[in-house]
Amino acid sequence: MKILIPALALAVLMAPSIGANPPQQGKETGDPPAWAYPVNPPNDATAPDDGSLKHVPRSSKAMTRTQALDAFNVPDWHPDEHPAMPEVVEHGRKPAVRGCGYCHLPNGLGRPENASIAGLPAAYIEQQVDDFRQGDRKSSQPKMTPPAAMVLIAAAATDEEVKAAAEYFSMLKLKPWIRVVEANTVPKTRVSGSMLVRMEGGGTEPIAGRIIETPEDLDRTELRDAASGFIAYVPVGSIKKGEALVTTGGGGKTIQCSVCHGVELRGIGPVPPLAGRSPSYIFRQLFDLQHGVRKGAWSELMKAPLARLNQDDMVSIAAYLASRTP
Repeated sequence: MKILIPALALAVLMAPSIGANPPQQGKETGDPPAWAYPVNPPNDATAPDDGSLKHVPRSSKAMTRTQALDAFNVPDWHPDEHPAMPEVVEHGRKPAVRGCGYCHLPNGLGRPENASIAGLPAAYIEQQVDDFRQGDRKSSQPKMTPPAAMVLIAAAATDEEVKAAAEYFSMLKLKPWIRVVEANTVPKTRVSGSMLVRMEGGGTEPIAGRIIETPEDLDRTELRDAASGFIAYVPVGSIKKGEALVTTGGGGKTIQCSVCHGVELRGIGPVPPLAGRSPSYIFRQLFDLQHGVRKGAWSELMKAPLARLNQDDMVSIAAYLASRTP
């Protein structure tokens, strides 16, 4: 299911080169940063099911923890807040196609370890699934579970299932979901469920150029409550720096994102919107594209914009994009 590149986007391919130098490394090694690519520890596990019924705010439903973690019967705490889900979104198809709404949530808002796909163009969603199928889209960290799972799901899903899911999620509206906060110090975190969660003992540490994106309410997030969002701590000054890179090209360091993604960064045609989406996810995509791991139909468009960016630049771009209103 190949998709033609829109004429507007060809401006990037035809633009003069902005430099042939490799990405600036500095203290960077070129390895994927652990904060952006959380890998579950060997003993990672959710809290055991004590058999009690769980509740979340603004929902009359009750579920056990086991029911809330059923990927083939997606927990839907707020069914009145979205259209009826297609079969593949709500239940998937055993054994390999888990319900799309399990990871991406029934409202499409997703989590830091995967993607907010609400409001993405249907054609774009279909193309990404095809890229996963063809081996053109992978992760710079093979041990990160969600991208690896997506490769398997994409391979097992039928074209009809992909189309149904793409049309459903494209109809949804991306709502404000991530609170972006500039900070010099952040809560200490550990990896659980392929995302960063606050350490039980509390404490803080320097942000050190990272993005620390973590649940506002871990209990609700673990129950797959699609009404409980995230907070993303970003370095002080990164939003302003990112704005310069995104909107003007940062003095020639890159190409402004609006060329393809629209003046308000809300997409043009099949080109995806960026405003208000997970900064952790955005950083991973920029890193994967820059390092040639993501090589799908759209990757050529990103070579020139990414050619001279270092990791601090990409952190700033992700911080600014996530801070914008969807």
